[in-house]
Amino acid sequence: MMKWVLKWLFRLCLLAVALIVILLLSLNSILRVAAEHRIRAQTGMDAEIGKFSAGFVEPTVEIQNLRLYNPPNFGGTPFLNIPEIHVEYDRAALRRHEIRITLMRFNLSELDIVKNEAGQTNLFALGVSTSAKAHRTGSVVAELKQQTGYDFKGIDVLNVSIGQARFIDLKNQRNNREQTIGIEDLVIKNVKSEADLAGLIALVALRGGDFFKSVFGSPNQDLGILPLLLH
Repeated sequence: MMKWVLKWLFRLCLLAVALIVILLLSLNSILRVAAEHRIRAQTGMDAEIGKFSAGFVEPTVEIQNLRLYNPPNFGGTPFLNIPEIHVEYDRAALRRHEIRITLMRFNLSELDIVKNEAGQTNLFALGVSTSAKAHRTGSVVAELKQQTGYDFKGIDVLNVSIGQARFIDLKNQRNNREQTIGIEDLVIKNVKSEADLAGLIALVALRGGDFFKSVFGSPNQDLGILPLLLH
């Protein structure tokens, strides 16, 4: 299960990077709306971006209050609440059609894991979709290049904060639960693949206690979805 979470968190970081590239290529207000539509087209999820700002003197981008909502088959419930994505990038690398992030501050305040009335889990459904795309392109990084036309060269310094995880069972509300993860300003250097997030995953597992096991079942039961998510 930890390898699956590792892959998934790396996808979140690359999704943020892709959004930054898209945002840099448009005017702020136009870009915010375009990014929301792009997210919906790629994931089937509605998105709201509270504020977007790009520094024209300094190579910085700031996204505040990014919220993603589950599709109708998961009740349109909240999925992710990201108060801040702050990025400082290498402008010279961007001119070479390369993405090199010198600093990324990524604050995930809430992750909502939802099981619908059919017994499907939103993370599993998203994993099937993103795994199929990655399988066609060969890797998550290759998928990013296909979307943006830029080569991903890595994140020099990644500063991560993770607030809490919630489980929502639309069929039986008595199963609902939440878990505080409470990771603040964890610094990870030279992130180029999901393997570089191993320390973060270990800490999430430690802070999560029995929460993820109670949501997904035993590790053996989780193996059924790993082939779909790790291609």
